[in-house]
Amino acid sequence: MKNVFYSLIIVATTLACQSNTEQQTSTTTEAPAIANAGQSGVEDNDSQKDVVKVAVGSKDHTMLVTAVQVAGLVDALSNAGPFTVFAPTNAAFEKLPKGTVEDLLKPENKDKLKAILEHHVMTSALAADFFQDGQTMGMVDGTNATFSVKDGVTYIGDAKIVGSVRASNGWVHVIDSVVVPK
Repeated sequence: MKNVFYSLIIVATTLACQSNTEQQTSTTTEAPAIANAGQSGVEDNDSQKDVVKVAVGSKDHTMLVTAVQVAGLVDALSNAGPFTVFAPTNAAFEKLPKGTVEDLLKPENKDKLKAILEHHVMTSALAADFFQDGQTMGMVDGTNATFSVKDGVTYIGDAKIVGSVRASNGWVHVIDSVVVPK
């Protein structure tokens, strides 16, 4: 009787190990497809939106979203951050000289577009009330931006911060002008 019992335990253990190996193999084969999608490919409708998803959800930032896509910055800005993004509205892009946006969106100008967009990003999560009059801060493009506060309103360069949205990986500050690095 003991031999039958031991035999059953060995068979059960063997079957359990085989089943576990099949589950691990199945999981392993699915993982690369998800990993190759990049951070922006992760679907999550329950958590707070990251800075890219905040912009994508705004009808006033379609031009910015297009520019971020063309510059290849979607995955970078979808990562954990932290980021402070100064997000020009569509109207802000329309203030640029005629043809500027169309020219920047050309493949041969990708590096120039990327540099301009990186001048709108900081690698820290800072609320608008953090910035002080005359303060200079480093931007992702390696240049500095100067902030001012006039009548309680914060500006980055000549661009006015007209609103702010907290994101899962930082802050999105809506601005009324494109900030062009010097």
